[in-house]
Amino acid sequence: MNNKARLFFVLITVLTLAAVLPSCKSNGRSTPGSVSDNGYACAVPAQTPDTVPRLQRDGRWLVDHHHRVVISHGVNLVWKLAPYFPPNNLEGFTAADADWLVEHGFNSARIGTLWTGVSPDAPGQIDQSYLIAWDRIVQLLAERGIWILFDFHQDMLGELYQGEGVPEWGIPSGVTTTVLGSPTLGFPFNYFTPQVSEAFDNLWAEQGQIWQGFSAAWQAVASKWAEQKYSMGYDLLNEPWAGLEWATCIVPELGCPTSDREIQPFFEQAISAIRDVDRKNMVWIEPQLLAGGTGTPTGFTPIAGESQLGYSVHNYCPLTAFLQAADLGLPIPDVLPDTCENFEAKVFEQARITSARIGAVELVTEFGASDDPVLLNRVANLADSHLTGWQYWAYKNWNDPTTQSQESGAQGLFADDRDLTTAKLDKLKELERSYPQATAGIPLELSFDTISGDFHYRYQIRPANANTEIYLPKLHYPAGYKVTVSGATVMSAANESVLILQNNSCEGEVEVVVSKLM
Repeated sequence: MNNKARLFFVLITVLTLAAVLPSCKSNGRSTPGSVSDNGYACAVPAQTPDTVPRLQRDGRWLVDHHHRVVISHGVNLVWKLAPYFPPNNLEGFTAADADWLVEHGFNSARIGTLWTGVSPDAPGQIDQSYLIAWDRIVQLLAERGIWILFDFHQDMLGELYQGEGVPEWGIPSGVTTTVLGSPTLGFPFNYFTPQVSEAFDNLWAEQGQIWQGFSAAWQAVASKWAEQKYSMGYDLLNEPWAGLEWATCIVPELGCPTSDREIQPFFEQAISAIRDVDRKNMVWIEPQLLAGGTGTPTGFTPIAGESQLGYSVHNYCPLTAFLQAADLGLPIPDVLPDTCENFEAKVFEQARITSARIGAVELVTEFGASDDPVLLNRVANLADSHLTGWQYWAYKNWNDPTTQSQESGAQGLFADDRDLTTAKLDKLKELERSYPQATAGIPLELSFDTISGDFHYRYQIRPANANTEIYLPKLHYPAGYKVTVSGATVMSAANESVLILQNNSCEGEVEVVVSKLM
């Protein structure tokens, strides 16, 4: 064999081996095996792609279309007054608001597509103009890559009880309302009255036209947005109330799990209707309201055949509301010797226990409604330590008639809803945090100090089709930041607000530490 032939043989052999042997590097990204068709190494095995970006459940995690774990830091957008959607003006929600959310690192929004807006007049009658009105905002969010959770928001059922959310035809008021009339104690105190409690009991037991109308309303929403980009699914009903047995729900370590078992069939019928038109997007269930303040045990059980289940939980300390309710003469049991700090921690613990039991991923879809930076810091730190996402209540005040902050204006992020330059800085420092927005791996440990700016994150590498992205706010790093990382390479420019990490190998851990430059 002459030299030219030998050289040709060697070249062919090298090229053949390169084509067939497993590789750990391709296009600068790591892989556990052969490079996938999309060109990424360490990529998810080839499968029929879903061309619509959406969040899905994968074990206890939310994952995006690149198979990265997503942690939500979002806000609530719920306009509770007729016509039940934010107007296209400075006070409401415009493109400038959507830009503001992205600029400040918020990657999700829970939007109040109210049942009474979707189906105001009768079961099965859908107001398409209402869905069109909300679609303006949905597209503003989706165009910017903000994840969207559709929410049938309600408080104290509806206007009959000084609340909102449920259409008049969907409120099965009972004999106590007939005899005593509608309560007038306001939010949240009407919940503790027999009139509202009986109406909720009647709702969970009705199983007729109201249930069918609720399911039809959700089916209309799912039909409208089944293929919507950046959907994170459907939150079936905000803060369901246990009914007349509510007092048992705050007994420590016991709670009222039977109440959730009464509520679950109501949810399951709606899920069935949604699945007739949308098999892909997630569905989210919420426990009875008091579980979101006390962290008492819940009673939900797995839903047969449902793999895309979310557990939507709220985290509000109940002590102030209970003390105020007792002052009004309402029968509040004296069984709450605990502190807000312990209640808040128990909510996270119970959320993980319930999610593991029913096969769901948990998300704190409400907390805050306050200007207190200590409270916000405490709950956000708990969320980090539990590797759990959240959505703050609320983006703007929007004349909310049923809020924990009452009429103080404390819940919004702005001193003036019409002026985005009036953001409350002390509050923003606690909510605009360093955090991993998308991870090419499984989160293991997360912490952020809003005073020092120190950020620490550790994750286990796993296959994904895009890099890890960590949001680092200029609010906390005005002079820039220093990054120390092992197991990955920084791909973004210095001091960018989104730190991009490329895993160096197909397995092992990545650890990143960020500190403030002075």
